[in-house]
Amino acid sequence: MSELRSAVEALRSEALPDLPDARIEEDFAELQRVCELLELERLRRLAEIERRRLFERDGHLSAASWLATRFRVAWGTARGQTHIARALTHMPATRRALETGDVSLSSARVLVAARDANPEAFDLSEDQLVDAARVHTINDLQRVASFWRQRVECDRLDDGLRARRRLRASVSFEGMVRVDGDLDPEAGETLLTALRAVMDVGSRNGSDDDRTPPQRRADALHEICRQWLDLADRPTVAGERPHVTITVDAPAPAGESSGAGDLDHVGAVDVTIARQLSCDASVMRVVMAGRSQPLDVGRRTPVVPPAIRRAVIMRDRVCRFPGCDRPHTWCDAHHVVHWTDGGSTSLQNLLLLCRRHHGMIHRREGFRLNLEDGVPIFRRCDGTVLEEPIPPRRLAC
Repeated sequence: MSELRSAVEALRSEALPDLPDARIEEDFAELQRVCELLELERLRRLAEIERRRLFERDGHLSAASWLATRFRVAWGTARGQTHIARALTHMPATRRALETGDVSLSSARVLVAARDANPEAFDLSEDQLVDAARVHTINDLQRVASFWRQRVECDRLDDGLRARRRLRASVSFEGMVRVDGDLDPEAGETLLTALRAVMDVGSRNGSDDDRTPPQRRADALHEICRQWLDLADRPTVAGERPHVTITVDAPAPAGESSGAGDLDHVGAVDVTIARQLSCDASVMRVVMAGRSQPLDVGRRTPVVPPAIRRAVIMRDRVCRFPGCDRPHTWCDAHHVVHWTDGGSTSLQNLLLLCRRHHGMIHRREGFRLNLEDGVPIFRRCDGTVLEEPIPPRRLAC
């Protein structure tokens, strides 16, 4: 191990800008190969730690728990690495191909997932699947493995695949929600079709989109869930239609509180999110005595009455942000002057904004929106006006 550390230190001491292009490429290729071999050896030792149950010395219940706690590895990563390490002990052909550099660890992960479907059938087909891994790209290998699983499980497709369906959604650091799961083919195709439909509509509005594909998929899933919750025929839960609930102190939406809003599942969020959600929502007053004694609970009332919302939709039709044409079903009725700041809930103070642009308006360093002689004017954070492709329309009086 000391020789390994010495080799790493020698590499770190090299001045990369002084090296020729060919040397850089050769070094990278060799390092890629060595890193794969080192990772393979690390997994081999992790499997041995699990086999000997060495993790129990420190009171851990699993090798994954030991790995996550001792080396500060994310739980999902620790579980995945432990699973691969364990699986490779039963995949001799795959391990030999890894050792010789014929396949990559990424390819091995695909083969491990294939083995999970049916270990007995995989043992009989491992040599053929490893041969496929030698010649195919990762995407093509995933398709080969998918076809193999379908062939093996054709007699128990419904029971086999559907029995393995799962979906996990858990709150992680800073209120982010981690989603992970496996859907059966029918449900998976339904999800992909819905995501594609929302993403395609969003890409056709002509505006620049600097989001990454994963960000676009996340926003599409958000939009699908929002539209589902907005439907009038949703089944009730505890006598109410399912809805997103945020709890704030009375001064918070007006920006008079340094505290945060509180969502039912993810917990505390910034007060700017409270202002955005309260822009077009239903509000319920709860008068408290101290921290836990409710004295009075008012009726839930919509901030924007249905009749006014219909009038805003008839006037605006689509999102009014310059260059955006997302339909009104994707939009909130935004108060140009927020109602907590004294703005009226009237046609001349409301504007349709899609959820993405609505968030940009409420962001602290985002765009600004003002009315000048009844005309909505959008400004960047530096104060410059964002020009519309067509002249802006005056808001109705």
